[in-house]
This record gives sequence, C-alpha cells and structure tokens, in this order.
Amino acid sequence: MGKVDEDAPSALLIEFKTRDGEVWGTLTADAREFKTGSKGFYANGKLKNPKNGMPYQVGTNIILVGSKD
Repeated sequence: MGKVDEDAPSALLIEFKTRDGEVWGTLTADAREFKTGSKGFYANGKLKNPKNGMPYQVGTNIILVGSKD
C-alpha cells in the first residue's frame, strides 16, 4: 500500500511570480487521487503577463512520492 499524508491540506495555493517578485497570478491545487493510484494535488488554469496581458496555460501535478498503490 502506498504512502498517505494524513497532515496534507485539502488544497494548496500556488503563487507564480518572477525572480524580482512580480506576481503573475495564483492557482488553487486541489487534493486528488490520480488514475495511476498516486495521491497529491492538481491545478489547471491561465495566468497573464501583467505587463502585456499575454495569457499562459498552466497545468501541474504535485505527487506524494511513494503514494502509488
């Protein structure tokens, strides 16, 4: 049986910013069990460059290492 993190929250807030600290946006990564059996978080959404409004699509999986059943 895979690892389970009993202390993990139901969601994470991910902030995207440049090295200079300019914030491009935030996404919420909700807790998820993936089809593979791994557990972790998933986020999908769009960010905009604050200088020119150009949109970027973002998708991320955050997997608990060793959680696959």
